[in-house]
Amino acid sequence: MAKICVTGASGKLGRAVVRDLLDHGYEVVATDVRPGPSDLGAQVLLADLTQYGQAVEVLHGVDAVVHLANIPAPGIHTPSETFNSNTVMNSNVFLAAAQLKIGRVVWASSETTLGLPFDAPPRYAPVDEDHYPVPTSTYALSKVVTETLAEHVAQWSGIAFVALRFSNILGPDDYKAFPAYWEDPLLRKWNLWGYIDTRDAAASCRLALEAPIEGARSFIIAAADTVMNRPSADLMKEVFPDVEIRRDLAGFETLLAIDSAREALGFTPRHSWRDHE
Repeated sequence: MAKICVTGASGKLGRAVVRDLLDHGYEVVATDVRPGPSDLGAQVLLADLTQYGQAVEVLHGVDAVVHLANIPAPGIHTPSETFNSNTVMNSNVFLAAAQLKIGRVVWASSETTLGLPFDAPPRYAPVDEDHYPVPTSTYALSKVVTETLAEHVAQWSGIAFVALRFSNILGPDDYKAFPAYWEDPLLRKWNLWGYIDTRDAAASCRLALEAPIEGARSFIIAAADTVMNRPSADLMKEVFPDVEIRRDLAGFETLLAIDSAREALGFTPRHSWRDHE
């Protein structure tokens, strides 16, 4: 799969994915509704993926797509706009991929599908793929609906669909904020203190393009550790004392389980905020 379309290429993760793919020898067709930075390494083709015809145009001639173009979080637009825009963009890209018979669709799902924010405690920890689905916003619901859509389009088309349930995507410039959470673990309990470095998130997209996947699969993508300076077992005992802990927790290990991504994609996070202290 030499020629990859990256949608949402002007966004934080999109920029990182474009650069990672170029660094690994891929040809990239970058697209977004807004221009990209001058140093992106690829010209951004302006397209509105809520229009099916434009989705077909940008995917024409590519081998696979990394689909990142969506409203990226709840609270940016009205709940109905978030749900409607995301599901329309996703269905257009998926159906265009099926029409054009491209090789693979890798796309951005979300950790929110697992029950975030955890105002109600998770059923168990570490939270894994089996905790799905617990949407608590129309943003999360748009991702749950799209994961269901992917299952059916994969069956119809024979195309592999890989959903990456990204944790909070952050980079080195964001890590200086972490000490503000340490005195009060409730400040970051909403996603079990999880995050993912932008560079590792980008690498996971490339690995999802290359891994031997069939059908529609979904994977949690998170850092190997938490944002906190206290052991994960202590955090759970204080904040969620009644939640079942399904395995021994070592040190600061993530409470968003990445075992499936390790096994199926070969995903191993290489970056931690602890390297930037």
